[in-house]
Amino acid sequence: MAASGRFAIPGSERVPLPGATRGAPADPGERVEVSILMRRRPGSSIEDELRENELRPPGRRHYLTHEEFEDRFGADPEDIRKVEAFAAEHGLDILETSLGRRTVRLAGTVAAMNEAFGTALHRYDFPGGSYRGREGPVFVPAEISGIVEAVLGLDNRPQLRPNFCAIEVAPGVVPGAFQAPAVAQLYRFPTGTGQGQYVGIIELGGGYTNSDLQTYFSQIRLTPPRVLSVSVDGGMNAPGDPADVEVALDIEVVGAVAPAATIAVYFAPNTDQGFVDAVSAAVHDRVNNPSVISISWGNAESLWTTQGMQSLNTACQDAASLGVTVCCASGDRGSGDGVTDGLAHADFPASSPSVLGCGGTHLEGSGTTITSEVVWNSSIGATGGGVSDAFGLPSWQASAGVPPSANPGGHVGRGVPDVAGDADPATGYDIFVTGKSSVVGGTSAVAPLWAGLVALLNEGLGHRLGFLNPFLYRPGAESGFFDITAGSNGAYQAGPGWDPCTGLGSPNGSALAADLKRLGA
Repeated sequence: MAASGRFAIPGSERVPLPGATRGAPADPGERVEVSILMRRRPGSSIEDELRENELRPPGRRHYLTHEEFEDRFGADPEDIRKVEAFAAEHGLDILETSLGRRTVRLAGTVAAMNEAFGTALHRYDFPGGSYRGREGPVFVPAEISGIVEAVLGLDNRPQLRPNFCAIEVAPGVVPGAFQAPAVAQLYRFPTGTGQGQYVGIIELGGGYTNSDLQTYFSQIRLTPPRVLSVSVDGGMNAPGDPADVEVALDIEVVGAVAPAATIAVYFAPNTDQGFVDAVSAAVHDRVNNPSVISISWGNAESLWTTQGMQSLNTACQDAASLGVTVCCASGDRGSGDGVTDGLAHADFPASSPSVLGCGGTHLEGSGTTITSEVVWNSSIGATGGGVSDAFGLPSWQASAGVPPSANPGGHVGRGVPDVAGDADPATGYDIFVTGKSSVVGGTSAVAPLWAGLVALLNEGLGHRLGFLNPFLYRPGAESGFFDITAGSNGAYQAGPGWDPCTGLGSPNGSALAADLKRLGA
């Protein structure tokens, strides 16, 4: 679609948040920063590379170095020059360019951005606050219309929510709660400490204090892990926000499972731009170079733009080609994912076919004996899961028995989640945050639990596992899981084998490690 010599970026259309009202035009002098995501080098096909790797056991895959990736699947330098020329023509400052991340970050006034991208930015008020927003698509001129895949940051609405449920209590008050090492013991995690592993954690708000971490790890008698803060798009480690609970949960679960691993926490603003930039920064971080990334934030697919989802999905494809495992929480609001239209909704990014989606259970047991494990569904929340409306059924999931969507039309798509773990706050995790103890659950706990497990598996094998899903879904992999067959998340029921509540099941870590070694991984 052309307008005044410009072309709309496919999938860039925005509508106001539910309940939002449009106010005055945004201040024309307000400074705005945007991220432009560009196409891969013409003629390259990362999909072909990924398909070839999926057919090989993890230990026989060829993962690219950052330099190889940039040369093969990064942006074309000529495309970068064209976008830089566009920026100069419209008086926009160039903040950063990255061939590997295929990103150019620009800054300028609202007036300059409106003129450059054919938008009309306004202020919007909604029940949770206000934001700078737009309606309709983003436009670019013909000379870069085939180059630019997304423009993120013009609209700075809060895009994601953390998937945790917390109970503020004194230690031991919730009788079913666990210390994270006890959960790992029940799931028979392999021995190891995560030595030599780097785990990335994505956070879109909040922060941590060293005193909280010192207290927590002292309570569970472990040496605190090395924790680093990485700023993305101005995001900072900023304790004093409700999201502090999310940050503490992620760090403390990973650190309890893999205490010798180094944890890099990537802080970014809670916008689609901040999220995509944070994941991309972690995937392409040549300094910390994480082998596994944990993401506990998400939102219903229907609340994303197509350009936002595709931008994040391509960053996760980058991760797969570099040998990075990405673990994502599947949501805490059941099959509807908090949307009030009566339909089923999958949570993104767990619905990306390039990540390991992590669902939730209610777990009971002690030592290495699980006495009961069912789908998490309580008055506090329920595991997300279902069938994606945005992504088709992956080849590696074709024989898993993914049902048609519960929505009218019965769409067949990517099934969520892939795996599961303890998430019910009633059987949740003891953590320490903001100077006090809390019991926290939610699928936010499952993503870092699986990230810690992957760090242990990588350590034991001596190499990166990378994208795990094709291996986990292959025939004969059942021994690596405790199958969850009872319970529902609303529209979907658990049952033998894979289901849209708990995926393949919760981990039997030692059996999974043995299976990997048996296959020469």
